[in-house]
Amino acid sequence: MYWLAKQDEQAEINWIRRFSPRYWTVNFPRPMVASAVTSGTDVLVCNLVFYRKEDLCGLIWESEDRHDHPLLKYETRRDYSHTVLSFRWQSSGIAALDHLHGPTLTIEGRDPQGNPRTWYVRLANYATGTVEDAEIHLDFDNLVGGFTLPAEADPVWPGDIDRLFISLVPPDYDGSSIGALSQPVEAEVTVSDIRVEGSTSTLRTGDSYVLPHPLRICNGYDDSYHLTPERVIWNMIQLGYRDIINHYVGMSHYFTLAWSTQETRFVVDPSTAVNAAAVAWHRDFLKQAKLFGYEVILSLSYEILAEHMPSDWRQLAHDGSPALTGWEPPSCLIAPTNPEATAYLGNIFDQFAGLADEAGLDIRLQIGEPWWWVSLDEARVPHFYDPATMTLYETETGLPVPDKHQSAFEGGSPEQQHYLDWLGVKLGQSTLGLRDGIRANWPSAQVGLLFYLPQVLVDEAPMLQTVNYPVTSWQMPAFDYFQIEDYDFIIDGHWKKHHRSLDLVVGQLGYDMADLHYFAGFNLSAETPALWRNIDQAARDGFLRSFEEVFVWAWPQVVRDGFVYNEEQEQDMSGFHEVRFPDAIGFGAGGGPVFSTAVAEMASGYEQRNRDWAEARLTYDVGSGLRSEDDLAALIAFFRGRAGRAFGFRFRDWTDYKSCLPSEETGATDQVIAVGDGEETEFQLLKIYQSGEYSQTRNIAKPVAETVRIAIDSIELTEGWQLDETRGLVSFDEAPAENSTISAGFEFDVPVRFAEDSLSVTLETFRAGQVPSISLIEVRL
Repeated sequence: MYWLAKQDEQAEINWIRRFSPRYWTVNFPRPMVASAVTSGTDVLVCNLVFYRKEDLCGLIWESEDRHDHPLLKYETRRDYSHTVLSFRWQSSGIAALDHLHGPTLTIEGRDPQGNPRTWYVRLANYATGTVEDAEIHLDFDNLVGGFTLPAEADPVWPGDIDRLFISLVPPDYDGSSIGALSQPVEAEVTVSDIRVEGSTSTLRTGDSYVLPHPLRICNGYDDSYHLTPERVIWNMIQLGYRDIINHYVGMSHYFTLAWSTQETRFVVDPSTAVNAAAVAWHRDFLKQAKLFGYEVILSLSYEILAEHMPSDWRQLAHDGSPALTGWEPPSCLIAPTNPEATAYLGNIFDQFAGLADEAGLDIRLQIGEPWWWVSLDEARVPHFYDPATMTLYETETGLPVPDKHQSAFEGGSPEQQHYLDWLGVKLGQSTLGLRDGIRANWPSAQVGLLFYLPQVLVDEAPMLQTVNYPVTSWQMPAFDYFQIEDYDFIIDGHWKKHHRSLDLVVGQLGYDMADLHYFAGFNLSAETPALWRNIDQAARDGFLRSFEEVFVWAWPQVVRDGFVYNEEQEQDMSGFHEVRFPDAIGFGAGGGPVFSTAVAEMASGYEQRNRDWAEARLTYDVGSGLRSEDDLAALIAFFRGRAGRAFGFRFRDWTDYKSCLPSEETGATDQVIAVGDGEETEFQLLKIYQSGEYSQTRNIAKPVAETVRIAIDSIELTEGWQLDETRGLVSFDEAPAENSTISAGFEFDVPVRFAEDSLSVTLETFRAGQVPSISLIEVRL
């Protein structure tokens, strides 16, 4: 259904100039913000907002591409010898070229002996023109660090460079003063007419192209603010994502800040909206999206970075602790009953709607994950008790706030239930208020809502459904489209919860499938690549359920892990024929498991071994199984029926086709495939290969249906379960009890395809005793 690509699998190659504008990035410490956008093939514009005297931004070029999809990365090339870079430099609002701490090119690398080194090249030493508008010429073979030349000359070694960045600081930066500026400083730097020459000035880059497919892509500004929008959009196009981008404007980088003397920290300024750097980035992002035929759903949630959220906006627990999420650093949740906070969200929506309209796009907005927060620890502490909420409850009802819940698992008195019911109504009213505010200013806007099921549909905590699932407020036609996500269920493989919760919400809210979107999973860590299998399965289920759109969250994880979605492979029956290769020919075939291991031999004789594949891949040569002209005719007919490599098929590996030893008969207790948890009803058939203390588990995707036997706690079941023989999934009518042992016995086939699209065999050579080589290769399902 998918694959995780590596850089060495780039199918198509192109070339770029080193220092191409698309590939520059920015980096900076909070609270300052900055962004970089391309404004032509040789123009890069950086917008900045400084809040502190010590703020410093780096405009960065990296020798190793850490931000593109593996199929699209540029090559790592650390030798800058014979490279000459020239450009026009224009700046305003930053320390100018002649400033003591003016723009400096910091070069991180190694000297000729391999020792780590850093050089500081003052751009003013290589500039002609004014301090804010100059031509700069950098010949890496003759580049010298140091402030005053030649007195402080520190020659740069260009042969081994990791990273270069140009430092950008506010005008009053002195290298020692700290604290808030009297007023935020907006700045802009334009690097134009970028010219690169020399024998090392070009870089090889991947140019692979995935055919367009129906899976849609999400993105988040918090994860891509440091990249150029052109780079983000280019990756999406090359990976086959089309039509719609769901873009979360984030919780940490879009807002404008002000220094609060009361709180002695920078907090969101409710009198302003989106900061200049975020405006510049999103203006360019939306323009690029329009250019390439995308619609963009702009998403905003009730979530703001905790260190910058005003204290009186926060949701609070019974003990006054704020509603902090699990991110690091954490975000905090706005109380839906706080009029100043929700008015601020409305202003942000209004400004982003204006940017979409300016780009010529239809205005499509999403109210993202609105909820009363409940902590993620075992206590599941609810945060219903901020002053604004409690005061409003007492004002509207004339009742005191009842005893405070300390856990979402607690029961409640009638008074507490009344409060919970009221909270649910207020959440619904808050979301509808945002919707109406948007439509008042933008009558043609389409407004949707994103609902996160696992945080709400918790059987042991019914209060969560009361406060966070206001069915009456959200039922059709409240929103133009309704979006659903259930990441935790997908990540943990709780397919029963996945199906049950989707059925519940779709049934209760009453939207047509044409107005429903589904978000298929999220892989937080690069250490868990196997989760993409679950995400792909969830996406497939979304299509089978006929959701109008199915999205994958999100672009940063897609490019990090090399995820590639392929529509042909996504549809089982179009890419696989449930027929078996002729047994008579297959019986004489040779082959078996193949691993991929990279072995590097050291001069000392020691080896470094890197295992590329977690599971073996099977290969076979069936040419040796041909014994007669009739066999050859059967092979040709079978090859034609599969259209060469186009369609997979079943193959019986006569050396390994049972759940037991070859000499034994299969039994229902041959292989332990799972341990019950009292909830899950669907399990994958498995075969475990044991060698001493080491073992390997193999998914069995193509069992022979009539041979499958199932047992729970060693008692064979003759009913109460079903088999999906196309995927090797066993489904029980009732979930096996917690800690019960589920086992299975079966015969199975291997899913394979022909390795080539041609058969190089003739009847004459076959009669002469020349055995053709005809390879089969296992298909990952």
